[in-house]
Amino acid sequence: MNIRKYRFAGEDIRADIRDRIGYDGPLLDIYAAHDGTVVNKWHHYLPLYDRYFARFRGTAVRFLEIGVSKGGSLEMWRDYFGPDAQITGIDIDPACAQYDGHAARVRIGSQDDPAFLARVVDEMGGLDLVLDDGSHRMEHIETSLRTLFPSLAPDGVYAIEDLHTAYWRRYGGGFGNRANFFNTVRSMIDRMHRWYHDHEAQTVDIGAPVGGIHIHDSFVVLDRGLDAPPVHSKIGTA
Repeated sequence: MNIRKYRFAGEDIRADIRDRIGYDGPLLDIYAAHDGTVVNKWHHYLPLYDRYFARFRGTAVRFLEIGVSKGGSLEMWRDYFGPDAQITGIDIDPACAQYDGHAARVRIGSQDDPAFLARVVDEMGGLDLVLDDGSHRMEHIETSLRTLFPSLAPDGVYAIEDLHTAYWRRYGGGFGNRANFFNTVRSMIDRMHRWYHDHEAQTVDIGAPVGGIHIHDSFVVLDRGLDAPPVHSKIGTA
């Protein structure tokens, strides 16, 4: 699969996002007008970010981005979330240490290292929001999720992007491959509905209850949930 064929070939990024994607929210201006270090985003991600992250704007959100690359994404998030946000980026590339202290804190280590991730979370004092834009390898996605999701606040959000790699063998995925991350998502759906079936052993436990699962093109969002059985009731006199 040659991903370069999807690269935007026009001249007006703002117009493409506004007119073709139909998004005219705050991230449009922040992204399209960005003049700092390089940030690379799929256009259809912007409205998804805004949909799931908007409630954290203007707060002291504890936000962890996996994958620093050229540092531009951290700058974008600083502009979006505001000065009170506690933003941390992690990357395995030592060169990314140069971005520490600019728009965010940067720590060098692997998203596949639970001990490193635990130290970062401890330094942050917990997590409200995670965005996995790291290696995109299936085993790394799984390790980060199982390590970090239990550390999320009760109303926290965990987003994973660039999941088209789940269909590519060089990332440990593949169509029909058991390791394809969407198989984990399917199992999490079964576990979320465990109250209604008797197949607990076949479901995936990521260490904390999932309250919601949102699937978009190459983009999955998990809401932290409550570990409480559902109830229903009837109200009324008729």
